[in-house]
Amino acid sequence: MKNFYRNLSLATAALCFISGALHAQTTQTTVAASDFTKVGLSGGQFLKIGVGARGTGMAGAHSAVANDVTSIFWNPAGLANVKGYAADFSQTFWFAGMAHNFVSAVIPVGEKYRLAASFTNLSSGDIKITTMDQQDGTGGIYNVSDVALGLTFAGSLTEQFSFGVTAKYIQQAFTNVSAGGFVFDIGTRYNTGYKGIVLGFSINSLGTQQSFEGSDLNRANNPVGGIKTQPVDMQLITAPFDMPLSFRAGLGTDLCKGAIWEPEVDADGVQQHSLVTAVDFETFSDVPEQFAVGAEYTWKELLSIRGGYRFGSDQFGVAGGIGIKYVGSDFDGQIDYSVNPSQTLGMINRVSVALKFN
Repeated sequence: MKNFYRNLSLATAALCFISGALHAQTTQTTVAASDFTKVGLSGGQFLKIGVGARGTGMAGAHSAVANDVTSIFWNPAGLANVKGYAADFSQTFWFAGMAHNFVSAVIPVGEKYRLAASFTNLSSGDIKITTMDQQDGTGGIYNVSDVALGLTFAGSLTEQFSFGVTAKYIQQAFTNVSAGGFVFDIGTRYNTGYKGIVLGFSINSLGTQQSFEGSDLNRANNPVGGIKTQPVDMQLITAPFDMPLSFRAGLGTDLCKGAIWEPEVDADGVQQHSLVTAVDFETFSDVPEQFAVGAEYTWKELLSIRGGYRFGSDQFGVAGGIGIKYVGSDFDGQIDYSVNPSQTLGMINRVSVALKFN
C-alpha cells in the first residue's frame, strides 16, 4: 500500500507538470482572437498523423495500452515495456498519392531503460508546377517533404510507473523553402494495480515557433515603382508559426486478465483470449478536442481483430484492422493492417511490420 501511494504521487506530479506546460503553451497560441476557431494556427501537421496499424486500427485510443515500438508516437513511456531489441516499419497510404513512413529501432540500456531512434517522413511525390496561364503545367515539378528525426529515452522508475521523453528535429520543405526546429514529447504511464487498469498521459510537439526561409524567397525589385533604377536584392519575410501542441490522456485494460474474466492459459503458457479496451481524450492547440474508444481481441496470441471510433474529428470516425503474430525461438514478428475511412478524402490504409529479437 505504501508503494501504491508513492507511485500515485509520482503519476500525479508528472500530470501536473504536463498540464501546466500545456496550459502555458496553449495560452500563447490562442491569443489571436476569441471570435475565430483554432484551425490553421499551427504548422507541422504531419506530426499528428497516427503511426502503426495497431493504434490506428483502434481509432487512436492507444496512449495507455501502447507497449511496442510505435509507443514513440502514442506515448513514449510505453517504450519501457519493449523487451530486448526491436524494430518497426509502418507505411500510411495517405490521400492524393502522398505517403507517410515511420521507421524505428529500440535497444535496451540496462534492465529498466530503453533507447530508440526514429525517422518519420511525409512525401507528396512530384507535383506539376502550374500557373493561371499554364494550368496544364509549365514543365517544371516540385515536391513537399516533411521529416522528423527522433531520439527517445524511456524507463521504469518502479514496477508500476514508467516515463518516456522524445526529442525530435523537424524539417518542413517544399521547392527551395524550408523550416526547421526541435520539438519534444513527454509521456508517463501508470499501472494502477486494480483489475489491470493502466493510465497514460503525454504532451506532444512541445517546441518553439518556426518560420520558412530559402532561396525561393529572394527577389530583385525596383525600390521605387515607376522609376527606372537599379534592382535591389530583397527577401520575403515569412510569418512564424507554432507546432501542433497536443495533450493526450488515456485509460485501458485487458478484460480477460481479471477485469471481467480470469485469464485462460494453455499448457504452453499461451493466453487463449485477450480483449483490450481503451479510451483516449486529446486536446489540441489548433483543432477542437477529440475523444476515441477502441478495442482489440486477440486469439491465442496469434490473430488480432481491432476496431474503434473517434469523436470530434471532421474527417475520421470509424476505424478497423487486423494483425498476425509469429513467435519463434530467435525472434517474434508481427504484421498489422488498418483502415480509416475519411469523410471527403477517401480511404486511408496502413501497413506495419514489427520485429523483436529475443
